[in-house]
Amino acid sequence: TSLANPIVKDIKALSDKKHRDETKSFMAEGLKLVIDALELGFEIRTLVYAKNVKDKPQVVQCATKTVARGGLGLEVSEKVLASITRRDNPQMVVGIFTQRWTNLRDVRPGNGETYVALDRVRDPGNLGTIIRTADAAGASGVILVGESTDPFSMETVRATMGSVFAVPLVRTSVADFLAWKKGAGVRVVATHLAGAVDYRTIDYKTKPVILMMGNEQSGLPDELAQAADKLARIPQGGRADSLNLAVATGVMLFEVRRHLLTLDGAK
Repeated sequence: TSLANPIVKDIKALSDKKHRDETKSFMAEGLKLVIDALELGFEIRTLVYAKNVKDKPQVVQCATKTVARGGLGLEVSEKVLASITRRDNPQMVVGIFTQRWTNLRDVRPGNGETYVALDRVRDPGNLGTIIRTADAAGASGVILVGESTDPFSMETVRATMGSVFAVPLVRTSVADFLAWKKGAGVRVVATHLAGAVDYRTIDYKTKPVILMMGNEQSGLPDELAQAADKLARIPQGGRADSLNLAVATGVMLFEVRRHLLTLDGAK
């Protein structure tokens, strides 16, 4: 019940990126997300739950799995949950999990696979929405290029609606990404204001596709744009000259999916 409890204070500190990086852990709110994470094999360190839900069968199952995997079960007051989640109306179940990253060297895309590469994405909501959309579109992973916002921040995890557990995440530098691209056998398709190719006319079928999306404010830097195999544009009407990053990524992902489904003979 105490906000001064050392375990509670340590969990609260996960709102700070430095603490997440040091502990290599993060917080996920809600019973559904905790169940998804456990089913997908994420390492759970602590399960936090309110007293009024401790007897619910799904909570009991999660607590049993947590303890069996060496984690800690922590029954707390709603006041503590509100403080941990920084919400006035908090979720009744919260999980603390170990971060999971994929090394770029281990990414070997095969035919029919699609990855999203994001250059210096800054907005947590955009990143979370893109991870969720990549999951929905059947993408194989999200590659964060350069200094990006943290996919394991509370805001981003919330926006993924659980897809953070299903979509492999990679972080890399521009130089390492460009070096990897040379030998990966992929087609990099980048959206760009100077793009001359209608995104619907591009060949997405003959090689694995990397969709390269630029920073929200400045777009792609020249070195990444020049490394793309195709610079695509999404034709638009009205006065707007660009789309929100997450919306543009969703448009591109489902266009690639449409092409691949056509290739497979699916409807």
